[in-house]
Amino acid sequence: MRIATTIILTDETVRPDRLAREVEQRGFHGLYLPEHTHIPVSRETPAPMGEPLPRPYGRTFDPMVALAAAATVTERIALGTGVALVAQHDPIVLAKQLASLDALSGGRITLGAGFGWNREEAADHGVDWPRRRELVRDRVALMRALWASEPTEYEGEFGSVRASWAYPKPVRDGGPRVLLGGAAGPKLFAHIAEWADGWIPVGGSGLTEALPRLRAEWERAGRGPEGPAVVPSFVVPSQGKLAHFRDLGIEEAVLQLPSGDEGAVLRTLDEYSQYL
Repeated sequence: MRIATTIILTDETVRPDRLAREVEQRGFHGLYLPEHTHIPVSRETPAPMGEPLPRPYGRTFDPMVALAAAATVTERIALGTGVALVAQHDPIVLAKQLASLDALSGGRITLGAGFGWNREEAADHGVDWPRRRELVRDRVALMRALWASEPTEYEGEFGSVRASWAYPKPVRDGGPRVLLGGAAGPKLFAHIAEWADGWIPVGGSGLTEALPRLRAEWERAGRGPEGPAVVPSFVVPSQGKLAHFRDLGIEEAVLQLPSGDEGAVLRTLDEYSQYL
């Protein structure tokens, strides 16, 4: 099983270029970075990780910029968002950013796409909260039109693009791998089976019950025998937990690093090396 890492990377933690070099030198598979553009001070939405909301959430680096810094100093590790809040982006600009990152990194980018949990943050971006799932689906479809090998127009419910010259192209035909985040359930699994390449759940609890349902939905959609990629993220590891993931057929897990200073992060990387 491939072992990658993730961290809520901020201006108070290790730098992304420094971290990426250390991740690669130790033999980890990759580095995933989450996203929050801002955290409104006045917030009624309860944080799913508990209150008060941890300080790093309001200080996160932009993942595209941080991943670009990581890409320039590494050659091998996979790089991804875990997760990007796609509804909060102009899809034409985001498609260009992701294609540029993928081309410059040699095809190492994964788009972990999420629907978000913070209503106030999304509202400042003009997101209609009850329809955010449909919005994310539409924006990914628009991006894939821009990533297509030939100029391809797209007319969606929330946006459109003319057939256009849009280079650079991602290395992989059809664009980077897209993993969809969210809690297990019929609606999420239907979305994954329809238009994503897999699932990037937080933590990994409940997978024994959830994975058969996801794989059955994937089969019903006629997606092929290989099944969806399942990449548990923000995992606090143990040998037993990772062995359980392997037994479930999971091929990649993303371990959570602390949002501490450089020394704390590097010590945790050393500790996690036992799982490689």
